[in-house]
Amino acid sequence: MGDLLATIFDNQINKAMTNTELINEIKRLKAEKNAIILGHYYQIDEIQALSDHIGDSLELAQKAQQADAPIIVFCGVHFMAETAKILNPTRKVLLPDLEASCSLAESCAGPDLARFKAEHPDHIVVSYINCTAEVKALSDLICTSGNAEQLINALPKDQKIIFAPDKNLGGYINNKTGREMLLWNGVCTVHDAMEADTILNLKMENPDALVVAHPECNAAVLQVADFVGSTKAMLKFINASDKKRFIVATETGILYEMRNNNPDKEFIAVPNNGECACSDCAFMKMNTLEKLYRCLRDETPEITLSDEVIEKARKPIVRMLDMSRELGIIK
Repeated sequence: MGDLLATIFDNQINKAMTNTELINEIKRLKAEKNAIILGHYYQIDEIQALSDHIGDSLELAQKAQQADAPIIVFCGVHFMAETAKILNPTRKVLLPDLEASCSLAESCAGPDLARFKAEHPDHIVVSYINCTAEVKALSDLICTSGNAEQLINALPKDQKIIFAPDKNLGGYINNKTGREMLLWNGVCTVHDAMEADTILNLKMENPDALVVAHPECNAAVLQVADFVGSTKAMLKFINASDKKRFIVATETGILYEMRNNNPDKEFIAVPNNGECACSDCAFMKMNTLEKLYRCLRDETPEITLSDEVIEKARKPIVRMLDMSRELGIIK
């Protein structure tokens, strides 16, 4: 009963605070506790504005590895905060909402992948970073959408590979590299729900607009895109383009950074259903200013992992970062 009353009391206090007050308190607490906030591009605009670093999975993994703050607040989804903890086992890693999961990560359970791996003993496992710590611990190499093609190309041509958990990204990399990787049957429900017909209709209505798409989209969508790349790659493409209008096939949180970088350009979000003109990830949007404030104030919820999982999962992540530096993908 005491916890329930405390929660109700907290909610009443937070409702009485304006966004400006919450933002000021978050800034104060962050400075007071020497904390760092890492924010993904898919977070709400206000959280991106408060983050010390915003980026895609590769960039944030790199920032997590470099972090020296005693407290890391990861504004993203659960697997991202786990990655930060794996790379910083002695630091306190917080996630504003522990329920902020990921449909793609949920599509691949550790025991299921372990059985599949045992059935193919001559294969190594390359896992997309959008997976649980348990799956990372079963992997030989981690990749992101921003480095997957280069990392796969760097592996021996005769190396047999299981690619998990995103079949769309895996299929895209197979097509780009000529590989025949075995693909785990998982998808991001937000990206996979986008339809090529919808994009073609938008293209007909906006013939001067270029289509940019994330490789987590299905193959039909990628075929009609003018550019396919990670969130970071899409940003670079748009920044360098002399075109003024873009149809964006990814989670709509990225529009905040696109508009900040290109105030003179127009961005059209691809809907993934008939209910709204958007493609929002409900998990990403679970993090709010109120939850971020309480997270910093109370230093909870905290990400905890066993030493064994951290030790096993760290190796393929560090291998990814080392290979990415060797290949000149990151510095």
